[in-house]
Amino acid sequence: MLPIAVASPATAAPQQNAYVANFGSATVSVINSATQTVTATIPVGTNPSGVAVAPNGARAYVSNYGDNNVSVIDTSTNTVTTAIPVGNGPVGLAITPDGSHVYVADSTDAAVAVIDTSTNTVTATVPAGGNDVAVSITPDGTRAYVVNNAGNSVTVIDTSTNTVIATIPVGGTPDFAAITPDGARAYVTNSADNTVSVIDTSTNTVTTTIPVGLGPWGAAVTLDGARVYVSNFTDNTVSVISTATNVVTATITGFNGPALVVINADGSQAYIGNFNDAAVSVIDTTSNTVTGTIGVGNNPYGMAFGPAVAGGPKLTIAKSHPGRKFTRGAIGTYRIIVGNAAGASATNGSTVTVHDTLPAGLHATRIGGPGWHCVLATLTCTRSSVLAPGHSYPPITLRSRISRTAPNHVTNTATVTGGGDPTTHTATDLTQIRPAPRCNRPQTRCKQGSGASAV
Repeated sequence: MLPIAVASPATAAPQQNAYVANFGSATVSVINSATQTVTATIPVGTNPSGVAVAPNGARAYVSNYGDNNVSVIDTSTNTVTTAIPVGNGPVGLAITPDGSHVYVADSTDAAVAVIDTSTNTVTATVPAGGNDVAVSITPDGTRAYVVNNAGNSVTVIDTSTNTVIATIPVGGTPDFAAITPDGARAYVTNSADNTVSVIDTSTNTVTTTIPVGLGPWGAAVTLDGARVYVSNFTDNTVSVISTATNVVTATITGFNGPALVVINADGSQAYIGNFNDAAVSVIDTTSNTVTGTIGVGNNPYGMAFGPAVAGGPKLTIAKSHPGRKFTRGAIGTYRIIVGNAAGASATNGSTVTVHDTLPAGLHATRIGGPGWHCVLATLTCTRSSVLAPGHSYPPITLRSRISRTAPNHVTNTATVTGGGDPTTHTATDLTQIRPAPRCNRPQTRCKQGSGASAV
């Protein structure tokens, strides 16, 4: 595996997770784009080829060429929850903008399988051309463009009826189609001709052909629609096409069998899988230079970004106590729960520290929780395990003896810091203290509860 070269601050970008299908390792690598490190490696099926992430980021779909199925990854846990049987030799796949359907190119069957994501079952099979290797869907979700590698054509499917409405001749051995953000054009790589065909999607005809490098394979359009990045597998370069003129304006070197291309949320970075290396290259699209190399599994092929995450991890802390009152002379129990806000990124593995400050009249007797390292003397608990968005750590329990002179109301305060969140978060809990129970008989000694006596 290649060493990791972290990008310079000039290429800082919104945090996203990139999912990389490692064809030769039967795994998917998850890359945190903010740190440019692999945060998880997920076993999937044999020869994973394509990746598509649901618009809400909750699931990733991976086509397994050797197993004739699609793995469904729960991105909150980075585990495969099911495998969906499809046709033979699935390669590329794409998900509709509303997340309702996944279109899978079954290369051996010359067909496209349509998965309903609500049931994770195939609900339609649409005939296409020969050796279907890639699918791209228009931004409005109305059409799917299927690249027919052996048919030298692109099949257009109406997604409302799942019927073929056009077949477009392109160049020799097409491999991929990238659609502009406005849906007006599709750029198709032709690996045998060393060209890119430009399709006018309003007429479904080729309007121009652009010479690029040798063996063009993948392509991606920047979000402003101004440029197309094309990976040239044979000569180990990336061509940059201006969509205004449809000519190559830059050629980037330094790759080893560049495969598919994806571009991040703000268009500042392009990720290129190096099929002949176990590595992903990161291009700064401002300077068109390679600024980082990230080691992944063998033969990285398909890739997809999840949605952008604003602000990194966002810790939360909640403080409560069982019941509404504590009793003087007894034991009271507080519960502290630390979470990571839904929509944030996972914590980065640095130490998360919780500190509690008991009010006057309360004296701690025990503090702890599963997975936490707690010190009673300082009422501090720490851990460094990564916490996914929308999840919480196991609760911390703090037990304290309530003084017979404690005031009627006290406020307990707890803070949490760390995990990659620069903010200190605070939770308070207003607690009512009730009097100790009275003795019914003067000669009888009153028994004070030895456990929690809150009600």
